[in-house]
Amino acid sequence: MALTTDFAGVDRGTGAAETKTDYSRYRIVPARHPGRAAGTIFAALVIAVVLYSTFTNPRWGWGVFAQWFFAEPVLVGLGRTLLLTALAAVSGSILGTALALARVSKSPLLASLSWGYIWLLRSIPMIVLLLVLNNLGYLYETISVGVPFSDKVLFNYPTTQLLTPFAAAFLGLTLNQSAFLAEIVRGGILSVDQGQLEAAASLGLPRRRQAFRIVLPQAMRSILPTGFNEIIGLAKSTSMVYVLALPELFYTVQVIYRRNLEVIPLLMVATVWYLVIMTVLSIAQHYIERYFSKGAVRNPTPLPFQAFFKRFERPLPAAAAGTRSDTEALAAFRSATDLRAKGGAVRIHGISKSFGTLKVLEDVELNLPAGSVTAIIGPSGSGKSTLLRAINHLERVDSGFISVDGELVGYTQKGEVLYELKEKDILKRRTDIGMVFQNFNLFPHLTVLENIIEAPVQVRGVSRDEATVFAQELLARVGLSDKIDAYPRQLSGGQQQRVAIARALALRPKVLLFDEPTSALDPELVGEVLDVIKELARTGTTLVIVTHEIGFAREVADTVVFMEGGHILETGSPSQIFNDARHPRTRAFLAKVL
Repeated sequence: MALTTDFAGVDRGTGAAETKTDYSRYRIVPARHPGRAAGTIFAALVIAVVLYSTFTNPRWGWGVFAQWFFAEPVLVGLGRTLLLTALAAVSGSILGTALALARVSKSPLLASLSWGYIWLLRSIPMIVLLLVLNNLGYLYETISVGVPFSDKVLFNYPTTQLLTPFAAAFLGLTLNQSAFLAEIVRGGILSVDQGQLEAAASLGLPRRRQAFRIVLPQAMRSILPTGFNEIIGLAKSTSMVYVLALPELFYTVQVIYRRNLEVIPLLMVATVWYLVIMTVLSIAQHYIERYFSKGAVRNPTPLPFQAFFKRFERPLPAAAAGTRSDTEALAAFRSATDLRAKGGAVRIHGISKSFGTLKVLEDVELNLPAGSVTAIIGPSGSGKSTLLRAINHLERVDSGFISVDGELVGYTQKGEVLYELKEKDILKRRTDIGMVFQNFNLFPHLTVLENIIEAPVQVRGVSRDEATVFAQELLARVGLSDKIDAYPRQLSGGQQQRVAIARALALRPKVLLFDEPTSALDPELVGEVLDVIKELARTGTTLVIVTHEIGFAREVADTVVFMEGGHILETGSPSQIFNDARHPRTRAFLAKVL
């Protein structure tokens, strides 16, 4: 049975004029939402009833409330509450951050100590902790500090005089707060993408700088909501120090209503003051969250007084401010790149690498001359990216060695003995081996300029002005001079990758590694990145490129390496590999991709 459609009755003519209706004079009737309207009316009635009951019931004692709200004893208690909150919040946050960093430390003993502290302090009720601290003098009559294993005492003081009720309250709140904040901070740290750490490490940034400049500012977006909940809870927890007979806000109110028996009005005094404190903290949370959301949204809302404070910012140096023409900037860039050392020779000495039982690299040997351009091709899972990451020691190999200009990566040689370098020394050597990642790994909370100058200033010791001038020249070179103040999220994929290239070049490395630099891009953006890499190939820097762009490898590379199963199966010139491959697996692979 055939299914047919008869279009004979349809008018295919295009000459007949269509009737157009002018809707501008029509009246629009909005859609009605009876449920929404009923909910609004119900909410308004509830609010009206609560307000009417509150302000018309004389037993609330609003006269007494007004009498005591600004009374001196109440304000003194309020001041003590605010002081305890501020001191415990600051000290608890600092200690909590230190505990969180210890929890993610590579030292098992330090991580275990941090875990034990957090477990213990989260288990002990606050009121019990306060009472133990207040009665610590029964356990230790004096607190002494001296030289271990000697009779020399530097400090000796009676515990009961040193640990006053205020000191016990401050210490108890701090210890309790730090334990909870430590887990919040640790969760924020773990939420930061691993690629951010790898990017910071590839630039040679010190571990301390990685933590406080790269990781923690990004982690703050996760830390702040729950962290401020803890601080707000801390402000209310100060009421618990009444067990120490410390006259903070709640204790002061208790003393007053026990004398005049006006319980409800005095409790309302405390309640309203707590509401004021919570409101101020909530407003502060809102603006702090907005500050740390820099780069997270394409169109951020300006902070209060941002335009005013911007007037006092130091202007960028002349080149970065755009006073030089693009031609002058380009000439300066070429001059700077020509004056630096040429690319380094890379020697890979029989390296092997396994992940568990999976052998990723096996006895890989490769020599890359200084200034050469090498393209590494092969199927997915062949070990290309692992080989690239091993060159700058982001992956520690199981056996074998890698050297750049005869200097081992990750080790130092003394006679016939090789000593593994510490992390800080590896970071210094890594500055000569730049890397551009597949997923860009730009720091999202830093502007384009800040991304580029971070490593030169912190690692190379270049002045900020000099680094800024060179950054502008690099951006002119990659065609992004107008994006110097943009955040990565405000750029296209191709623009982000070009910024990543400029960031790697800012350290003037001897070797530049590209890990599939176009695989995360739309096809129409691939060309703009490949054009930049082609130009780099003429600067003398040693380039090693993992790529699936066969046409690009044919055009740019001096040497093509084909890998499969963790082995290098064939190495040769582009014409030899692509036109007359010797290994049958190479020919089979190219037959599918060419």
